[in-house]
Amino acid sequence: MYIITKRIIDVLFALFGLIILSPVFLIVFVLLKINSPSSPAIFAQERVGQYGKRFKIYKFRSMVPNAEKILKADHKLYEKYVASGYKLPTAEDPRITKLGAFLRKSTIDELPQFWNMLIGDMSLVGPRPVVADELVEYGNDVELFLSVRPGALGLWQASGRSLIEYPERTKIELEYIKNAGFWYDISIVLKNVVAIFKSKGAY
Repeated sequence: MYIITKRIIDVLFALFGLIILSPVFLIVFVLLKINSPSSPAIFAQERVGQYGKRFKIYKFRSMVPNAEKILKADHKLYEKYVASGYKLPTAEDPRITKLGAFLRKSTIDELPQFWNMLIGDMSLVGPRPVVADELVEYGNDVELFLSVRPGALGLWQASGRSLIEYPERTKIELEYIKNAGFWYDISIVLKNVVAIFKSKGAY
């Protein structure tokens, strides 16, 4: 019943979000096109989902074109990126635009993931979907990590997001999976709302 109820909530919440926030989508789309007319407003990146299924996660573009090439061209910066849990502080990340920094801090860049929720790639609550390179961080628990649908909101984000690096992040994500339940999900959503308003670890 928990899994069925959770999926129904995901669909309804995603539809509600896409409809109610459509003016925000339009405004952000226009701003991004004005800022960089030749670049797409939506960024898609391959992530690993439930049972190892690969899917495209969608975000409003917060980076310059060829962002990955720029990052990997600077070997020291890329090493720091990996060592810091596949994240960089905005001030040190040459890929992020000024508009993109605002979108990230406000978490507006994540809004297109309502579509990921609607089509079933993601859930409202769950462990954050990772890129394939990050799976090594889960070691022998990788199958457990991939046993659930990844989420737009999770215990890791509520606990500090980018401020929490591996291996601590691994423990937090697995803690959610082991204790997942309806009321636990609600508590995580509420904690995420607080974290979003505080911009805690949002970069």
